Amino acid sequence: MNNNLKAVIAIDSFKGSLSSMEAGKAAAEGILRVFPEADIVIRPVADGGEGTVDALVTGLNGRFYEADVTDPLGRRITAQYGILPDNTAVIEMAAASGLTLISESQRDPMHTTTYGTGELILDAVKRGCRNFIIGIGGSATNDGGVGCLQALGFGMHDKNGQQTGYGAKGLSQLAAITDKDVVPELRDCRFHVACDVTNPLCGEKGCSAVFAPQKGADSTAIELMDSWLRDYAELTKTIFPNASPDMAGAGAAGGLGFALMNYLGAELSSGADLVIRETGLEIAIKDADIVITGEGCIDSQTAMGKAPARIAETAKKYGKPVIAFSGAVRRGAGLCNSNGIDAFFPILRNVCSLEEAMESSNAFANLADTAEQVFRTIRLFR
Repeated sequence: MNNNLKAVIAIDSFKGSLSSMEAGKAAAEGILRVFPEADIVIRPVADGGEGTVDALVTGLNGRFYEADVTDPLGRRITAQYGILPDNTAVIEMAAASGLTLISESQRDPMHTTTYGTGELILDAVKRGCRNFIIGIGGSATNDGGVGCLQALGFGMHDKNGQQTGYGAKGLSQLAAITDKDVVPELRDCRFHVACDVTNPLCGEKGCSAVFAPQKGADSTAIELMDSWLRDYAELTKTIFPNASPDMAGAGAAGGLGFALMNYLGAELSSGADLVIRETGLEIAIKDADIVITGEGCIDSQTAMGKAPARIAETAKKYGKPVIAFSGAVRRGAGLCNSNGIDAFFPILRNVCSLEEAMESSNAFANLADTAEQVFRTIRLFR
């Protein structure tokens, strides 16, 4: 390491406690107590799910916007998204079409729609955005993304030439698809979709069989929806000959992945990888002496491709040491040591209740204090 320590900090949020940027600032505070002249770069971390908009917009000095959109049940709500300084829109489909927007008793993918997600995209298009990052986790829907496409001007018509109804049930009415009324600006837009789901659209590993039960579907509905989605895929082929229901990720978000890939030309990639690319994290890592990452809990799942492991993998491309901090460490965390994370440290410093541990000011102080002690140890060997 050089005399002037260069550290890159990219820590995922400690959910319910610290945002990604707050965690990064806490670690930086601890490092600066030991190396006051350290050159520190903090980058936001997210995996494409909840918190992606907040992480990227806050971490990259973007702005938040609100739009009046349709929720999964057709009600009007206000949803938030972000626009980065380079005019890239960052959208979480769950903000408009998410499972958390409806009660458990209201869950029914036969009727829930992605229309609001299309309205969010449309709002950003009207604000001049032509580059999009869309996280598609946490959906309440199984409509193949048809609602989203309708909001963008695609004609998803029944036999009478009328737009089909909301939800998967609308797929049963689908007889023709047209694009003559599509928002013209869409042809200039590029879509990057954060998606860690590789399921196909149909079949035993498709969205209906695997994900629809948690959205309220019973076995009869699952069988019907799978059949309707297969017909929808065949109809899509008449417009886009290369469309295939077997594409990896086509079943993401109840088939929204299929719609985005085929109708909008979207590129699907790992949420963590997408965020690493968009934030310029790899470029920063190249020049670093050490990389600091982490998340709320480190366990065996961390090593299986979650954001800290992807960051560590990137760091190891350039031979950089990696340290991770977490609120807790669970069984199997040792796997991280053979997956790029050289050492990890839980930040809890005394016996306390879960509520006390998760209180933001306590978590910030604990993370800063732990980082300080780790870097005091590092200083001994410099």
